[in-house]
Amino acid sequence: MNLKQLAHMLALSQTTVSRALNGYPEVNEETRRRVMDAAKRHGYRPNPSARRLATGKTGMIGYVLPTGASVDIDPHFVEFLSGLGDYARSHELDLVLSPADADDQETTYRRIVANRQVDAVYISSPRPADRRVALVNTLGIPFIVHGRSEGFDFDYPFTDIDNEGAFHEASRLLIQLGHRRLALINGDDRETFAIHRERGVRRALAASGLALGERHVCSVVMTEENGYRATKRLLEAGDAPTAIVCSSLIMALGVVRAVRDLGLTIPGDVSLIAHDDVFPWLRPENFSVPLSTTRSSIRLAGARVAERLAARISGLEEGVRGEVWPVDLVVRGSVAGAPA
Repeated sequence: MNLKQLAHMLALSQTTVSRALNGYPEVNEETRRRVMDAAKRHGYRPNPSARRLATGKTGMIGYVLPTGASVDIDPHFVEFLSGLGDYARSHELDLVLSPADADDQETTYRRIVANRQVDAVYISSPRPADRRVALVNTLGIPFIVHGRSEGFDFDYPFTDIDNEGAFHEASRLLIQLGHRRLALINGDDRETFAIHRERGVRRALAASGLALGERHVCSVVMTEENGYRATKRLLEAGDAPTAIVCSSLIMALGVVRAVRDLGLTIPGDVSLIAHDDVFPWLRPENFSVPLSTTRSSIRLAGARVAERLAARISGLEEGVRGEVWPVDLVVRGSVAGAPA
């Protein structure tokens, strides 16, 4: 079925049908839904070249993928991408990955925008005063940042979770249980999410007249092995912590293994709280001791970023609104009072 036949069947003009299919805001929701339902039912697919000529849009979301020997594509990125892809697929959008030198991503952003290869882009893993955010803000293309940057004199659209609040609440719980020596096994502390998490831990400790010792902070790539090594180093020291806050369930696997190898127990000797990105294949309740967590789905964050990008492409969302999602604290068997 082509556009003319679909319009005839619906008793609408071809222009109205085309605008409904392409998300123009002037088409009312009832008409849009009617057109979309009929298109799906009859297997209508717009011709991409014709759509681009008619709308000036590609139907594509762009992501500049840093590459190089120092770059790891980890499960957090894949899970986020799955959520973004689920939404994009169900809304007739495609995702374009453009590889770039990790130290010069700006050149690739300029190229894909100048060539009009995509309708919008998203930026992930932001750092303070992130050069990518500063650049894309000047290029005139819709964008969303997954996470936040700091140090700018302008606002920009982002979707983030309350990392500081989450780790503040986790640490506050441990302090209330009598723990005085907390350790943080964090992600890359050049990135804003890790900075915010450390800030939350320090704020909770400071409120009780305590401090986070420099030897009790680890900043590592979030892998099981790094979680294991960081935990061994922490617990073999003379001032070993009685509680650990960990930035990833993947690292928590290594934490649990290290505690066991040292002949210690959770929570008898060490209490543990980790951040749960809600991986379908790694559930905190299935750990040998059910794990207490701060919880927020990174897959849902991916879907939300795609939803907001689609809205910005169609004109349904404008401005520089930031979203900060609250994070749940789920208490299970891995926390207890501080050992005597």
